[in-house]
Amino acid sequence: MPDVLALKAPAKLNLFLHVTGRRPDGMHLLESVFVLIDLADDITLTLNAAGEITRTGDVVGEVERDLCVRAARALKKASGTPLGCTIDVKKRIPAGAGMGGGSSDCASVLMGLNHLWRLGLGREKLMALGNTLGADVPFFLFGQNAFARGTGDELTPVAVPDAWAAVVMPSQSTSTALIFQDSCLTRGTKSLKISSLSQRLSNHWPALIGRNDLQPVAMRINPEIKEALDILGPGARMTGSGSAVFALFHDEEGARRALRGVPQSMRGYAARILQEHPSACCLAD
Repeated sequence: MPDVLALKAPAKLNLFLHVTGRRPDGMHLLESVFVLIDLADDITLTLNAAGEITRTGDVVGEVERDLCVRAARALKKASGTPLGCTIDVKKRIPAGAGMGGGSSDCASVLMGLNHLWRLGLGREKLMALGNTLGADVPFFLFGQNAFARGTGDELTPVAVPDAWAAVVMPSQSTSTALIFQDSCLTRGTKSLKISSLSQRLSNHWPALIGRNDLQPVAMRINPEIKEALDILGPGARMTGSGSAVFALFHDEEGARRALRGVPQSMRGYAARILQEHPSACCLAD
């Protein structure tokens, strides 16, 4: 077994994002198709036999609140292992993009430490732990493209055709809390039927079905989102709660061509849709 483990933590896109209701506790009920893309952070885990957990590399915010650190401590406590680790992260997924960068890092740390610490835990146990850390963490531990319901924790595998995405990240991120608090947010979109979802996705692929219910509110809060959508043209959509937007293409050439108009104030990425999480081999099952 290795003492050092290198992992990829891929970003995700929401092909659509519907708000279908609201629970009595105020949590919004969502439906979406999450897909993995090969834009990824690089994570290196190094075994620490003394039991210490340390964090190096790129850190967004305070170290004590870092999801990777919290994930390692939660797994150490849950498993009872005396081992520790050093977690080094090289960020490539932009923060505040709606592409799940922090949650993906967290999930890859859980998968990697499961292997490095020889815990032998399966997907379901890690997903249950991940659900206590962040809403998107269970999806990345699920390890494949999925139809998500509820608060994002009810996941069903869904077949998604191959494609390339042109992704544009505005210079400013957008507050998720402000979007969900807005009185103009659509909260009653009709629920989709999973039985016909894969067929609907492929019928006019790579054109997208549905919409992102958060997009109109987000554009009002952050006008740069509309600018980014206009750059990519008809068919572009915001992912998650933004600020990143994307459009799908059959090939890499089409995606890169769409990014030629991205101004220096924004960032553009061409990324391929993945069918499986690149670190899923660390799961016991």
